[in-house]
Amino acid sequence: MTTNNRRRMAGQVTRAKATKTVSVRVDRSYRHRLYGKVVHTSKQYLVHDELGCRPGDEVTIVESRPLSKRKRWVVEQIIRKATEEQVEASAAVQVDMPAPEAQG
Repeated sequence: MTTNNRRRMAGQVTRAKATKTVSVRVDRSYRHRLYGKVVHTSKQYLVHDELGCRPGDEVTIVESRPLSKRKRWVVEQIIRKATEEQVEASAAVQVDMPAPEAQG
């Protein structure tokens, strides 16, 4: 691994439907300055993927030049591969989401 000043983050792949693009959720927790409560936040990033990630994989992403309108990150390495059960479960959750019903 080379040493440079690019930002790196670890996250979990949530979507891998597009070609060479995955969506990665990065979870972050910090202590609130005034109240001291631990606050959990997460953010989704569109990430360029040359390694062939699947939903559920834990990956490290690194900052890069703009590759498209919303892609500014690249998958650096896969930390942990998802098990088959996790991949099937995430696919089932995306398919089984009910459509919002019209209220009237």
